[in-house]
Amino acid sequence: MAATVADCEASQTEWNQALALAGGGSIWGDRGLQWAWQAHDGQLMLNFPRVIDATAAMRGLDFARAHNARIVGAWLSPDTDATALEALGFERGWEPWWMAARLDAIAEPADPRVALCAVVPEYGPNGQRLLSLARGERPRASHAVARVDERFAGRAWGLVAGEVAGIYDMEVWPQFQRRGLGRALLHTVCAAARAAGASRAVLNATPDGERLYSAEGFAHVGRGITYWHHLGQP
Repeated sequence: MAATVADCEASQTEWNQALALAGGGSIWGDRGLQWAWQAHDGQLMLNFPRVIDATAAMRGLDFARAHNARIVGAWLSPDTDATALEALGFERGWEPWWMAARLDAIAEPADPRVALCAVVPEYGPNGQRLLSLARGERPRASHAVARVDERFAGRAWGLVAGEVAGIYDMEVWPQFQRRGLGRALLHTVCAAARAAGASRAVLNATPDGERLYSAEGFAHVGRGITYWHHLGQP
């Protein structure tokens, strides 16, 4: 069974909530609005409401201001009416490009420069907190690291929820790009997801990233919408 936009949205919600809890924040619901307070980086995320209650949205903004958040983000489905957010000062942002693949179609990892890793000395305190997601006997997430001549060159995360794995924050530092590391990171986290029992993978891609993912077996399944409120800015 192919993954859907709904699978992508559910996976992104899982990731936003996992980051919030691992980073010392919190998650809660209020009149159909599901919030994830990512205290480690000062972001409050609203996750795919079907209907936006203006009063509950205002309470979310009040929470963000009281906790010195730097930004409030809203992830939406294309058919969600964002009028209430716009009235509160949110601005429409970039569109997630949702993509999906069957994990059995993704190549096995074969690049020795990339490995699963839950110990990264280069990370600061916030990064160390998030690595707790990849530790333990049955970790919630997998974390892959690329190293070139022992230098930290890139990373990627995977998070499994049932049969669907989400791929997140895949990044190769600019000086190491165009060396096949992105492909190797993708193969590594997808292999970890297969081992954890997932059968499908989903992600949201940038236009540049879409070329890599398409070449590796991912197909476009739809787009989403984001809205952002930068607190403290006019």
